[in-house]
Amino acid sequence: MLDDILVVVKGGGDLATGVAHRLHRVGMKVIVTELARPTVIRRAVAFASAVFEGEVTVEGVVARRVEDASQALALLPEGIIPVLVDPEASVVRELEPAVVVDAIIAKRNTGTKITDAPTVIALGPGFTAGLDAHAVIETNRGHDLGRVILEGQAAPDTGIPGPVMGYTSERVVRAPGAGVFRGVKAIGDMVEAGDVVGFVAGAEDQPVLAPISGVLRGLLADGLVVKEGMKIGDVDPRGVRAYCFTISDKARAIGGSVLEAILLLERERKSPRCPK
Repeated sequence: MLDDILVVVKGGGDLATGVAHRLHRVGMKVIVTELARPTVIRRAVAFASAVFEGEVTVEGVVARRVEDASQALALLPEGIIPVLVDPEASVVRELEPAVVVDAIIAKRNTGTKITDAPTVIALGPGFTAGLDAHAVIETNRGHDLGRVILEGQAAPDTGIPGPVMGYTSERVVRAPGAGVFRGVKAIGDMVEAGDVVGFVAGAEDQPVLAPISGVLRGLLADGLVVKEGMKIGDVDPRGVRAYCFTISDKARAIGGSVLEAILLLERERKSPRCPK
């Protein structure tokens, strides 16, 4: 039964949230682990926001910050996703889940091992299926988005965001210098190219400008330390405010692929092929 499957999702960003949301909806028990100060951009659709706010709701699913594994287990019967500040994902060793999903999207393996759980799934580049994880999910937009890879690797990181109305890197808001970020615009606000969306406080306050016109789809939380050139926001040129507060097509597709991989690997484990 799906409700017997305990899943630890490492990471609570927008793609990880698409995964956790879909697995939760089909009845799996899901726990999310995060950093103490996650640099998540699409905060309105990220369970990582529970780290700052205590509790968030994304498309009807509630996630709540907890302090330890016992609190996480106690919360699961309430139909709430526990979010645990656990940078090393030590809860994996403590609870021995059936599934671990590395959804950190670090473009490299930051410590996930294929021996972490009976089923280990990793998102994006930096992992090799059969070595680091049992399955790797392609996260690069295009023909292969969402492909479940059982041997080999996902496509390498291009460093270029997927195009939206022809805009790629142009829609990314970046820090003009190093310091502490403070926003003056909110996610969902309409902005024009050149509008001030925040400031980075360093030796002096440096304004953060919207690179193009559209709706501010993502913005870093106030008080986080940033480096020059770091991604701290995202402007969607389509200008549809609702897109800021709903799971993206990409996150939803990847969530479905993780579900496929779990069911596929579970079936193969229970029904091993007969030797020739």
